[in-house]
This record gives sequence, C-alpha cells and structure tokens, in this order.
Amino acid sequence: MRIIVLADIHSNLTAFEAVLKDAAQRGKIDWVWCPGDIIGYGPDPRECIALVQKLGAVCVAGNHDFAAVGKIDTSDFNPAAAAANRWTAQQLKPEDIAFLSDLPLTVVRDDFTVVHGSPREPVWEYLFDVPSAKENLAHFTTPYGIVGHTHVPCVFVFGRFNEGGVKQLRDGDEVLLDENRLILNPGGVGQPRDGDPRASYGILDTDRRIFTLHRVPYDIPTVQARMREKGLPEMLWKRLEWGR
Repeated sequence: MRIIVLADIHSNLTAFEAVLKDAAQRGKIDWVWCPGDIIGYGPDPRECIALVQKLGAVCVAGNHDFAAVGKIDTSDFNPAAAAANRWTAQQLKPEDIAFLSDLPLTVVRDDFTVVHGSPREPVWEYLFDVPSAKENLAHFTTPYGIVGHTHVPCVFVFGRFNEGGVKQLRDGDEVLLDENRLILNPGGVGQPRDGDPRASYGILDTDRRIFTLHRVPYDIPTVQARMREKGLPEMLWKRLEWGR
C-alpha cells in the first residue's frame, strides 16, 4: 500500500496540486494522510478543503484549522499568522466550518499514530529536538508516529532502550520502517521552513516498509501574486521564496 503523507498545506492549492501530480507519477496512490493545517497563510482555503475531501484523505486537526473555526484562539500566533487566520475565517462557508470542526486530534491507523504537533499536545507542541520527542514516546503505543507543525522534514529514531537521534530529511532520503520507534515529519507542502522552498511530502510504502521524502517545485510567484491580491501579510508571501 502506498500512502501519501502531506502536512501543512496551508491554503496553498498550487503546491498541493503539484505534490499530488508528482506522487501520481511515481505510482498508484492508495491513501492520503494529512497531519493537519489544511488552511492558514495561503490564498485558497476553501479549494484546499474541497480537494482534501475529494481525496477522502485521513486528516487530523492543526492549530490553524481549529483557530479559523474558533475552537482555539490566536493569542499565541504571531501578528501575521493571526491576520491571515482572520482573513481565512471570513472565507469559510458553513460546510467548511463543519468539516474543520469535526477533525479529530489523533488518528491511529495500523502501526501509525497521526497528529499535528505531538502525541502529547496534538495541536500546539512543536517537536524540534530529541528530548521533547523522547518524552512523547509514552503518549502513543504504535511503533511509528507521524507529525507536522514544524514545516521541517525529519525523522526521530529511538532504539530498544529509547536512546534517540534526529535526522533532517532531504529530497530522496529513505527511512526504513524497522524495529526502532520512529516519529516522521514530512515537512510542509504549502510553506516549507528548512531553507528549501520546494513543497515537501512523503510516500509511505507499507509493503516495502520504507518512507521516502520528496521535494517538488511549484509556481511560487503566482501564489505570491494571489496572496498580495488578497491582502495577506507581506511576510507570509515573501517567505515562500526563502523556504523559511
């Protein structure tokens, strides 16, 4: 079975479509898993929600998803993110609000626990370092976890005695699904933050037991122009070209 894992779409339909096209060219897609933040920042929230629904994707809630429907507040957002969230909320129709409001915090599928931030704090916690990731091992029972939120593709690896390490993933890197416990992050589709502006996603091949990280170029200037037209904060559209 081949599962496309794409996190932090962030209302960037152009990047989302580029990722799906790239994935389809690599073989049959059986499932799409989305570890949260379908919306926020970008110019196409409703279109991204519609495409996620059309794909029948397995999704969990991200902080931007819940903030746009009033399930959490934006007091911890930076000013640009809060402004974009207010704009996003104004675009949503009742059916969009209902869909986002019903998203679960955690989904378990076979050997995988899928959350946005962390198993311990699904909406808010960022997993950047090994100590935080290690503390989260007690909060899920499956061998493997999948997270998003940081927009940085990486894998945390923990051995038999919970000794751990982290590796940032580059285009084409493969991670073997072995006896180690793993926490995988596919990076950001719509707003990467690892210095590479290309959209980031992963393919999980459960038959070969391999997770592969892929990067995909897309038309960044067109997305930036649309964000400017919508009046979204300059910082948000400028950072697309930086990958930061």
